[in-house]
Amino acid sequence: MTNKLLHLILLLLAPFAPLHAAEAQAQRPNIVFILIDDLRWDEVDYSFVKAPHIARLAREGARFNNAFVTTPLCSPSRASFLTGQYARTHGITDNTDRSPRSHELATFPRLLHDAGYETAFVGKWHMGLDDRARPGIDFWVSVRGQGRYLDPEFNVNGERRQIAGYFTDILNGFAKDFLKKPRARPFLLYVSHKAVHPDLTQNADGSLSDPSAGRFIPAERHKSLYGGAAIPHRANYGRAPTDKPALLRPVANMPPLGATTVTDDETIRNRLRMLASVDEGLGDILKILEDRKQLDNTLIILTSDEGYFYGEHGLSVERRFAYEESIRIPLLMRWPKLIKAGATVEQFALNIDIAPTLLDIAGAKIPATMQGRSLLPLLRGDAAAARSWRNSFLIEYWSDKVFPRVVNMGYQAVRTDRWKLIRYTDLKGMDELYDLQSDPFEMNNLASDPAAREPLAKAQSELERLMSTVK
Repeated sequence: MTNKLLHLILLLLAPFAPLHAAEAQAQRPNIVFILIDDLRWDEVDYSFVKAPHIARLAREGARFNNAFVTTPLCSPSRASFLTGQYARTHGITDNTDRSPRSHELATFPRLLHDAGYETAFVGKWHMGLDDRARPGIDFWVSVRGQGRYLDPEFNVNGERRQIAGYFTDILNGFAKDFLKKPRARPFLLYVSHKAVHPDLTQNADGSLSDPSAGRFIPAERHKSLYGGAAIPHRANYGRAPTDKPALLRPVANMPPLGATTVTDDETIRNRLRMLASVDEGLGDILKILEDRKQLDNTLIILTSDEGYFYGEHGLSVERRFAYEESIRIPLLMRWPKLIKAGATVEQFALNIDIAPTLLDIAGAKIPATMQGRSLLPLLRGDAAAARSWRNSFLIEYWSDKVFPRVVNMGYQAVRTDRWKLIRYTDLKGMDELYDLQSDPFEMNNLASDPAAREPLAKAQSELERLMSTVK
């Protein structure tokens, strides 16, 4: 082909190039990402819970049956959702004031903004006390640290305003305001709830003075919801640990773990009453999108930053540990253009997978520094991708001084489809190994069982492999 002929072809095609680009832009979905604080993976399935809009997401979208966080603590987990990285990589390893570092993170809202999305963050950032807007976010509504449920103060696009009312309702109102704005670009709306976390007293450095003193405060209209409802309890509820040396250590001024250290049922009901406000807000979001004929062009994701203990192994009012109640999370996705209604995904999905998934679905470049994987192949039903998917993942926790039972209890753990090994970094001779196939409630520690030497060695080897690959 001559240069003259090639030039002529390019001239003829040139008028169509912007059209193709515009079509590609128009096909990119809007994104609504909803993060609930401390919601366990099993709570929305309690028979008496009324969460019709969350149930709709599951019915019309996909449910990930094996979704987990890689560090079961608020700030590290939230940073992992945002960056697609393990905590040891992004550097947010605890709940102390990490404000300066959190301004530097390469988050998926920032990257989607660079790719042409209009972006909004509404809610609890919780990586320190700083409530100023983070880079790449066009519409910013947040609070200092944890905020409070009643008459909270918000930073609304740089203006601090105390607003009368209930935190979740106010947050839902800001989300609706953003959705109703006219726009010509696809959007990302990140709704980061305080619910179903308790109200807590926060110190100047961002740490909490007394985690056990938190109050679970539902909206006034929900205070009698679920009155007397029977709470289902797992088989390890109220069971004093007998084979977990780390949990058997005496803790000053605290009773030994067991039947007397569980979460009372009314506290659990209050958490579920708080969830009702979150569900109502989701219903409003769905209606606005339907009214604007954007619902089926919007990927909606609902998940949690970690689980919560209700008395399993005697643990209550906490997360942090590597047991299933703490690391497992709900994960629902709805987008009819890709996701089949009622689909279930059994492969491991991690909080570090959300960022690369959203960039992938938006046609944006996924940075090589992201350690998560896009979940799109699993949502498409790609059999080859499912067969080659991860079969293990790393869980880490760094010891801190906030919660007495986990002082000097940092750990590194590996979870496979059958086995879990927990290796404490500050304690010697206290490791734990569980066969999740025969012992799903993690009540039989096999770390010192001679019959488990082979799976122990394999789990230790896999943990070392993961540690060497995660920098």
